[in-house]
Amino acid sequence: MPALANIQQAMRQAIVAGVSSDLDALFTGGKEPRKRLEIHRRHYEASLVKAMLEKFPATTWLVGSAYLSDGARQYIREYPPQDPCIAAYGATFPQYLALCPGSDRLPYLQAFAELEWHVGQVSIAIDYPAIPIEELAAVGIDTLPATVLTLQPGTRYLHAGWPVDELMRYFLTDTAPDQLEFEPSGVWLEIRGARGEFRINRLEEADFLFRKAIWEGLPIGVVAERLLEFAAAFEAGKALAGIVSAGLVAKLAVQGDCQ
Repeated sequence: MPALANIQQAMRQAIVAGVSSDLDALFTGGKEPRKRLEIHRRHYEASLVKAMLEKFPATTWLVGSAYLSDGARQYIREYPPQDPCIAAYGATFPQYLALCPGSDRLPYLQAFAELEWHVGQVSIAIDYPAIPIEELAAVGIDTLPATVLTLQPGTRYLHAGWPVDELMRYFLTDTAPDQLEFEPSGVWLEIRGARGEFRINRLEEADFLFRKAIWEGLPIGVVAERLLEFAAAFEAGKALAGIVSAGLVAKLAVQGDCQ
């Protein structure tokens, strides 16, 4: 008899990828034990497809449940969950979906699905107490360039070549027109949320790049230099005060400080 860990691994392979010969010794008793295992395979796949449809209701609205279900089914087979937390599963599904047959008819499909993924993630986040503007003001001029800001967990940034936030608004308000003239147009979006609520804000490109770089954990000095190359007129100090005043900053630390 194989060890328990080997049995568990073989069972996973059998359910996720098909019946494994490693389980032949366990297929005893009753009639057609392999078919009984297939019931578990179908339940595994159906439950994950259902979970994906629930994660992407707006994308389902856009492309139809049959199309999304087919895409989700293939995605599950090629990229099965690697983590027991299903809430974190599906981050790469928008990119995968955009490569499925027929997706070329909707060039904004990936961006729209990515927006919906971010909305779902920020909606389940929990905000931390925001630092006051006085805490930022107390940072010395010499240490400010090496200061790193941690933004609230429910914060995401998305640049899209289509106004997908308008499309999301149509879905959320159920106000989609009978015919929609949807033209490519760059948008820079900040998605903020916590405890079941969210909002989508359009930013100017420079503000977007500034906030996204802060979100990525770059020191303020590096961010400011990057933005000076982008636009010499960009006021980094004003942008910095803006994200603190908006309650976006949950933590402030000087790079290299262990505190």
